[in-house]
Amino acid sequence: MPKLLFVCHGNICRSPMAEFVMKNLVREAGLEGQFQIASAATSTEEIGNPVYSPARRELARHGISCEGKRSVRLKREDYADYDLLLGMDRWNLQNMKRMLGGDPEEKIHLLMDYSQHPGREVADPWYTGDFETTYRDVLEGCEGLLSYLTRCRS
Repeated sequence: MPKLLFVCHGNICRSPMAEFVMKNLVREAGLEGQFQIASAATSTEEIGNPVYSPARRELARHGISCEGKRSVRLKREDYADYDLLLGMDRWNLQNMKRMLGGDPEEKIHLLMDYSQHPGREVADPWYTGDFETTYRDVLEGCEGLLSYLTRCRS
């Protein structure tokens, strides 16, 4: 069972969007129960807060609920608990490696590395207010990740 952890700065926009988009894709593919999927923050400022309302609305526009999700912080033991830790941007990757004591097993990647645009960062709606673009990036990254993981399992 692949264990995936999506990570961004506050765990109220991009990483929970990725968590719930991926859960939806897995469910639609009939693979529910075969994946463990979660998300976390590298910072402490939003811990305990729900998904930011514009992100919730964007997910809802696509029929995806994130009900009950609260921001949690990345923990050192997450490195051992997850197979892949997927950051939304390079700053997230840098903070993840610092918080987790490095990446000796090469588990830390950009989500978009699994898309048609490797190396690109997921657009940050906190600054742009453009949650639709962020959703499209997240969807592209998650679809590519699911395709990669299902090919690897074959």
